[in-house]
Amino acid sequence: MTIRVIVVDDQAMVRAGFAALLSAQADIDVVGEAPDGRQGVQVSRTAHPDVVLMDVRMPEMDGLAAARELLSPPPGVVHRPKVLMLTTFDIDDYVYEALRAGASGFLLKDAPPADLIAAVRVVASGEALLAPSVTRRLIADFVQQRPAPRKDPALRLKGLTPRETEVLELIARGLSNQEIAGHLVLAEQTVKTHIGRVLAKLDLRDRAQAVIFAYEAGLVRPGDSH
Repeated sequence: MTIRVIVVDDQAMVRAGFAALLSAQADIDVVGEAPDGRQGVQVSRTAHPDVVLMDVRMPEMDGLAAARELLSPPPGVVHRPKVLMLTTFDIDDYVYEALRAGASGFLLKDAPPADLIAAVRVVASGEALLAPSVTRRLIADFVQQRPAPRKDPALRLKGLTPRETEVLELIARGLSNQEIAGHLVLAEQTVKTHIGRVLAKLDLRDRAQAVIFAYEAGLVRPGDSH
Protein backbone atom coordinates (compact mmCIF):
# COMPACT_ATOMS: atom_id res chain seq x y z
CA MET A 1 0.00 0.00 0.00
CA THR A 2 1.34 3.44 -0.94
CA ILE A 3 1.53 6.02 1.85
CA ARG A 4 0.14 9.39 0.76
CA VAL A 5 2.02 12.34 2.28
CA ILE A 6 1.82 16.12 2.18
CA VAL A 7 4.62 18.43 3.35
CA VAL A 8 3.71 21.69 5.11
CA ASP A 9 6.63 24.06 5.74
CA ASP A 10 7.20 27.76 5.10
CA GLN A 11 10.70 27.17 3.69
CA ALA A 12 10.56 26.20 0.03
CA MET A 13 13.94 24.43 0.13
CA VAL A 14 12.88 22.29 3.09
CA ARG A 15 9.62 21.33 1.38
CA ALA A 16 11.43 20.44 -1.83
CA GLY A 17 14.07 18.42 0.00
CA PHE A 18 11.59 16.41 2.05
CA ALA A 19 9.33 15.86 -0.97
CA ALA A 20 12.22 14.63 -3.13
CA LEU A 21 13.49 12.31 -0.40
CA LEU A 22 10.08 10.78 0.29
CA SER A 23 9.03 10.53 -3.37
CA ALA A 24 12.11 8.43 -4.06
CA GLN A 25 10.66 5.67 -1.84
CA ALA A 26 8.64 3.00 -3.63
CA ASP A 27 5.96 2.95 -0.92
CA ILE A 28 5.57 6.73 -0.41
CA ASP A 29 3.77 9.21 -2.66
CA VAL A 30 3.95 12.97 -1.98
CA VAL A 31 0.51 14.24 -3.01
CA GLY A 32 0.82 17.91 -2.03
CA GLU A 33 2.80 20.72 -0.41
CA ALA A 34 1.89 23.95 1.39
CA PRO A 35 3.80 26.99 2.74
CA ASP A 36 1.67 27.59 5.83
CA GLY A 37 -0.81 25.88 8.12
CA ARG A 38 -3.93 27.37 6.56
CA GLN A 39 -3.02 26.17 3.07
CA GLY A 40 -1.85 22.89 4.58
CA VAL A 41 -5.34 22.24 5.93
CA GLN A 42 -6.86 23.09 2.53
CA VAL A 43 -4.47 20.78 0.66
CA SER A 44 -5.13 17.98 3.15
CA ARG A 45 -8.90 18.33 2.77
CA THR A 46 -8.62 17.80 -1.00
CA ALA A 47 -5.63 15.42 -1.28
CA HIS A 48 -6.63 13.13 1.65
CA PRO A 49 -3.09 12.18 2.71
CA ASP A 50 -2.33 9.38 5.17
CA VAL A 51 0.39 11.48 6.84
CA VAL A 52 0.91 15.25 7.08
CA LEU A 53 4.47 16.41 7.79
CA MET A 54 3.78 19.65 9.66
CA ASP A 55 6.32 22.31 10.57
CA VAL A 56 5.66 23.87 13.98
CA ARG A 57 6.40 27.55 13.33
CA MET A 58 4.84 29.08 10.21
CA PRO A 59 3.11 32.34 9.20
CA GLU A 60 -0.67 32.64 8.67
CA MET A 61 -1.45 29.59 10.80
CA ASP A 62 1.17 27.71 12.81
CA GLY A 63 1.55 23.96 12.78
CA LEU A 64 -0.21 23.49 16.10
CA ALA A 65 -3.38 25.31 15.00
CA ALA A 66 -3.32 23.44 11.68
CA ALA A 67 -2.89 20.08 13.45
CA ARG A 68 -5.92 20.86 15.62
CA GLU A 69 -7.96 21.68 12.50
CA LEU A 70 -6.98 18.41 10.84
CA LEU A 71 -7.39 16.19 13.91
CA SER A 72 -10.67 17.70 15.14
CA PRO A 73 -12.34 18.50 11.84
CA PRO A 74 -15.70 20.28 11.56
CA PRO A 75 -18.90 18.23 11.12
CA GLY A 76 -19.10 16.62 7.71
CA VAL A 77 -15.32 16.25 7.30
CA VAL A 78 -14.56 12.56 7.68
CA HIS A 79 -10.89 12.45 6.72
CA ARG A 80 -8.40 12.66 9.61
CA PRO A 81 -4.76 12.16 8.59
CA LYS A 82 -1.94 11.23 10.92
CA VAL A 83 0.13 14.34 11.75
CA LEU A 84 3.89 14.23 12.28
CA MET A 85 5.25 17.50 13.66
CA LEU A 86 8.61 18.82 12.44
CA THR A 87 10.51 20.92 14.93
CA THR A 88 13.96 22.42 15.36
CA PHE A 89 13.71 22.01 19.14
CA ASP A 90 13.82 18.71 21.01
CA ILE A 91 11.24 19.71 23.62
CA ASP A 92 9.05 22.77 23.75
CA ASP A 93 5.48 23.73 24.57
CA TYR A 94 4.40 23.15 21.00
CA VAL A 95 5.37 19.49 21.10
CA TYR A 96 3.28 18.73 24.17
CA GLU A 97 0.28 20.68 22.91
CA ALA A 98 0.53 18.96 19.52
CA LEU A 99 0.46 15.54 21.17
CA ARG A 100 -2.55 16.56 23.24
CA ALA A 101 -4.26 17.69 20.04
CA GLY A 102 -3.71 14.22 18.58
CA ALA A 103 -0.44 14.45 16.63
CA SER A 104 1.23 11.06 16.30
CA GLY A 105 4.66 12.31 17.22
CA PHE A 106 7.44 14.70 16.34
CA LEU A 107 10.71 14.65 14.48
CA LEU A 108 13.66 17.01 14.59
CA LYS A 109 14.19 18.76 11.28
CA ASP A 110 17.88 17.91 11.25
CA ALA A 111 17.23 14.17 11.71
CA PRO A 112 18.99 11.89 9.23
CA PRO A 113 17.02 11.17 6.01
CA ALA A 114 16.55 7.53 7.00
CA ASP A 115 14.85 8.66 10.22
CA LEU A 116 12.38 10.82 8.31
CA ILE A 117 11.45 7.96 5.99
CA ALA A 118 11.11 5.53 8.90
CA ALA A 119 9.02 8.09 10.85
CA VAL A 120 6.50 8.43 8.02
CA ARG A 121 6.13 4.64 7.83
CA VAL A 122 5.76 4.26 11.60
CA VAL A 123 3.12 6.97 11.87
CA ALA A 124 1.23 5.68 8.80
CA SER A 125 1.04 2.23 10.42
CA GLY A 126 -0.78 3.72 13.40
CA GLU A 127 2.08 3.71 15.89
CA ALA A 128 3.15 6.82 17.80
CA LEU A 129 6.65 8.09 17.08
CA LEU A 130 7.94 8.47 20.62
CA ALA A 131 10.83 6.52 22.01
CA PRO A 132 10.06 5.35 25.57
CA SER A 133 12.76 7.56 27.10
CA VAL A 134 11.45 10.60 25.22
CA THR A 135 7.89 9.72 26.26
CA ARG A 136 8.83 9.72 29.93
CA ARG A 137 10.93 12.87 29.78
CA LEU A 138 8.64 14.89 27.59
CA ILE A 139 5.31 14.17 29.19
CA ALA A 140 6.52 14.03 32.79
CA ASP A 141 8.16 17.39 32.26
CA PHE A 142 5.06 19.09 30.89
CA VAL A 143 2.47 17.47 33.12
CA GLN A 144 4.57 18.49 36.11
CA GLN A 145 4.61 22.09 34.90
CA ARG A 146 0.89 22.31 34.27
CA PRO A 147 -1.24 19.73 36.05
CA ALA A 148 -4.47 19.19 34.12
CA PRO A 149 -7.94 18.84 35.63
CA ARG A 150 -8.29 15.17 36.44
CA LYS A 151 -11.97 14.69 37.03
CA ASP A 152 -13.00 13.63 33.54
CA PRO A 153 -10.04 11.27 32.76
CA ALA A 154 -10.34 9.63 36.18
CA LEU A 155 -14.03 8.91 35.56
CA ARG A 156 -13.27 7.47 32.13
CA LEU A 157 -10.73 5.08 33.66
CA LYS A 158 -13.63 3.26 35.33
CA GLY A 159 -14.59 1.77 31.97
CA LEU A 160 -11.35 -0.22 31.80
CA THR A 161 -10.82 -3.72 33.17
CA PRO A 162 -8.06 -4.11 35.81
CA ARG A 163 -5.79 -5.68 33.17
CA GLU A 164 -6.41 -2.84 30.70
CA THR A 165 -5.67 -0.29 33.43
CA GLU A 166 -2.42 -2.14 34.16
CA VAL A 167 -1.44 -2.07 30.48
CA LEU A 168 -2.22 1.66 30.25
CA GLU A 169 -0.05 2.33 33.28
CA LEU A 170 2.89 0.44 31.75
CA ILE A 171 2.50 2.32 28.45
CA ALA A 172 2.66 5.56 30.44
CA ARG A 173 5.86 4.42 32.15
CA GLY A 174 7.44 4.15 28.72
CA LEU A 175 7.51 0.38 28.28
CA SER A 176 7.40 -1.10 24.78
CA ASN A 177 4.89 -3.82 23.84
CA GLN A 178 7.62 -6.42 24.25
CA GLU A 179 8.51 -5.13 27.73
CA ILE A 180 4.85 -5.02 28.77
CA ALA A 181 4.45 -8.62 27.59
CA GLY A 182 7.46 -9.66 29.68
CA HIS A 183 6.28 -7.72 32.72
CA LEU A 184 2.77 -9.19 32.68
CA VAL A 185 3.81 -12.62 31.32
CA LEU A 186 1.56 -12.30 28.29
CA ALA A 187 1.99 -12.90 24.56
CA GLU A 188 2.91 -9.73 22.68
CA GLN A 189 -0.18 -10.14 20.49
CA THR A 190 -2.34 -10.19 23.64
CA VAL A 191 -0.74 -6.93 24.76
CA LYS A 192 -1.56 -5.38 21.37
CA THR A 193 -5.18 -6.50 21.78
CA HIS A 194 -5.35 -4.91 25.24
CA ILE A 195 -3.85 -1.66 23.91
CA GLY A 196 -6.38 -1.61 21.07
CA ARG A 197 -9.23 -1.96 23.58
CA VAL A 198 -7.81 0.76 25.84
CA LEU A 199 -7.57 3.19 22.92
CA ALA A 200 -11.08 2.35 21.72
CA LYS A 201 -12.69 2.64 25.18
CA LEU A 202 -10.99 5.93 25.98
CA ASP A 203 -11.44 7.31 22.45
CA LEU A 204 -7.69 7.88 22.05
CA ARG A 205 -5.90 7.90 18.72
CA ASP A 206 -2.61 6.32 19.67
CA ARG A 207 0.02 5.58 22.27
CA ALA A 208 1.09 9.21 22.62
CA GLN A 209 -2.40 10.27 23.66
CA ALA A 210 -2.65 7.25 25.98
CA VAL A 211 0.46 8.37 27.86
CA ILE A 212 -0.89 11.89 28.33
CA PHE A 213 -4.28 10.53 29.40
CA ALA A 214 -2.68 8.29 32.04
CA TYR A 215 -0.81 11.23 33.57
CA GLU A 216 -3.85 13.49 33.51
CA ALA A 217 -6.03 10.81 35.08
CA GLY A 218 -3.53 10.49 37.94
CA LEU A 219 -2.80 6.86 37.06
CA VAL A 220 0.91 7.67 37.08
CA ARG A 221 2.76 10.73 38.28
CA PRO A 222 5.90 12.43 37.01
CA GLY A 223 8.93 10.83 38.60
CA ASP A 224 7.31 7.41 39.03
CA SER A 225 9.50 4.56 37.92
CA HIS A 226 8.76 0.98 37.15
